[in-house]
Amino acid sequence: MEGAIVLYPMTAVGHLVSMVELGKLILRHYHHRFSVTILIGQGSLDTPDTTSFIHNISQTTDSITFHFLPILSVKPSYNHFNRTEFTRLNNPNLRQALQTISKTSRIRAFVIDFFSTPALTIASDLDIPTYYFITSGAVILALLLYLPVIHNQITKSFKDIPTTHLHFPGLPPMLASDLPERVQDRESQAYSDLLEIGLYLRRSNGIITNTFDCLEPTGIKAITDGLCVPDAPTPPLYCIGPLIASPKNESGEGKTVNQCMSWLDAQPRQSVVFLSFGSRGVFSAAQVREIAIGLENSGQRFLWVVREPVSEDNNKHWSLEHKDPNLEALLPDGFLDRTKERGFVVKLWAPQVEVLNHESVGGFVTHCGWNSVLEAVRAGVPMVAWPLYAEQCMNKAFLVEDMKLAMPMEESENGLVTAAEVEKRMTALMKSEEGRLLRERSRKMKEEAMFVWSERGSSMIAFTKLAESWVNQ
Repeated sequence: MEGAIVLYPMTAVGHLVSMVELGKLILRHYHHRFSVTILIGQGSLDTPDTTSFIHNISQTTDSITFHFLPILSVKPSYNHFNRTEFTRLNNPNLRQALQTISKTSRIRAFVIDFFSTPALTIASDLDIPTYYFITSGAVILALLLYLPVIHNQITKSFKDIPTTHLHFPGLPPMLASDLPERVQDRESQAYSDLLEIGLYLRRSNGIITNTFDCLEPTGIKAITDGLCVPDAPTPPLYCIGPLIASPKNESGEGKTVNQCMSWLDAQPRQSVVFLSFGSRGVFSAAQVREIAIGLENSGQRFLWVVREPVSEDNNKHWSLEHKDPNLEALLPDGFLDRTKERGFVVKLWAPQVEVLNHESVGGFVTHCGWNSVLEAVRAGVPMVAWPLYAEQCMNKAFLVEDMKLAMPMEESENGLVTAAEVEKRMTALMKSEEGRLLRERSRKMKEEAMFVWSERGSSMIAFTKLAESWVNQ
């Protein structure tokens, strides 16, 4: 009976891409020992980008099997609570799926996303070894593991102590206001879910993370030394990053790819700043105009991905809507004409991995989503950190203060990043001594990121230990 590795991701692109890459990694090195099945929950939380991505992988990667759970009807709200509740309600379907797979294969490992935590009880009932795959890095893992400790130390909600510095082992001091929105209210269901995740992580057979030793050495050491779980054993930690999407697996239109790459081909080496804010990042119309003015005044070359604003609310920074923006109405009068010699504006999406690896790109303004961070690190491109939601403010602190691979984009008191700030950061990134040093550090980290997958590299060693533990069970 062959060995099966069953993966259970959260079906959001940022999580799904990394889980698929893990599946491909397993098959690349252990196809003779393991099959890989990815379980997909279906229901009202489905989005066009995840559906497109899964279809694309299904067409191009025969060796990965997708097993779709029966459609589950859940109220369509895209927040943390419903992601976790969606998994909980799917547990009967999950049990049936695991039992079906077990009839033809021995399940050597069940690998879950942290949003899939309710599935841990089912795997435990069926005596299946369960591992977490944290698709982010040590920053979010340290937060999750240490949250139960902080919970017992502080009785107030983080939203009520925004200027208090919190100390997580291995991380720079974090303002309470910079923690993810979902942990801000101690009385919320989202907070309770994340607290539960922190406790359940300790019960797993191991934790896999999409990071590597020399990228987050302090955070990784704090976790492996047991500082984040002072009152219980910490499961084995396997740092096997960077796992990023290959360009052929990026979903998007071929016409857009060709336009972006053709424009970049005509630009001087390391002269372009790429601005992109993930699959969900959006701004108010007022913020889009400030960015445009700042870009124009900076005089720097740029490739900018623009999405349709969802509102004028400066606090609304994410959306799953995919409306085609009206650039003429959205941008300042004459902006496209005045900047056409040195700027390229693309609607909705650009082939990010390909763009970052193009020789004409010299900087990246990013929302600090972990996939984007890893893609920039792997390409050796310095960053301007402009976090929007989730754990991105924590990633910013790590990138700016610890690793010094980014400079911060600073908001004004009303939450708006001014045109003057955009201009200042664009110029500093491309022209200043600070920018030069960032570029040099980014180049060296790129070399490190390449080495970790060599025969003696840290990620290869960690992955081999993980896979061998499955073989030898």
